[in-house]
Amino acid sequence: MVRTQIQLPEEQVAILKKMAVADHKSMAEIIRQSVDFFAKAKYGGGEEQRRRRAMAVAGQFRSGVKDMASSHDSYLTEAFGE
Repeated sequence: MVRTQIQLPEEQVAILKKMAVADHKSMAEIIRQSVDFFAKAKYGGGEEQRRRRAMAVAGQFRSGVKDMASSHDSYLTEAFGE
């Protein structure tokens, strides 16, 4: 681990202290978890999370096009104008 120093407003420190006490964790652990959560929310959770999300929505929507599976290349070419 790399040691770093940050400055926080008093309100944020108070919230962090309450969270740390409630979760029986150090403030540093709460901050590390917060950074992980923010990074995953903003930049994605990596390949495995993207795969899980894609699989979760597969088959959930209908295009109304009967030959989409067999003609998807033609539809993509048409849509992207190539």
